[in-house]
Amino acid sequence: MSQFDDRMAAFSKMVADGNLGVDEGLLKAIAKSLGPSLYNDDASRIACSDKDEKLRIKQNFLIKKLGMTDGPELDKAVDAVCEQMGSSNRNKQRAVFYALLVKHFGKESMYV
Repeated sequence: MSQFDDRMAAFSKMVADGNLGVDEGLLKAIAKSLGPSLYNDDASRIACSDKDEKLRIKQNFLIKKLGMTDGPELDKAVDAVCEQMGSSNRNKQRAVFYALLVKHFGKESMYV
């Protein structure tokens, strides 16, 4: 198996174990869009306890990539996904996190 396939298997397991309900096609499209950062352990994970990280997610993903308008609903969505993935989970994978945000805002058509 390729490195990408290994990552996808781990993401799929995380989705199944957490009963997160993310479509495999959406997850694969988002993983591909992350490029080389997918293979960097630090860049491939989300730290919900880091306010700067949450701000980057909002600015770089929600606003720039998804075309959302800044507002408190974006912050609430990021916090909701942090909670959904588990506040004690120290292994929040960026691809899964982004897929949950895309699903939350109904923007799946941008990826599939």
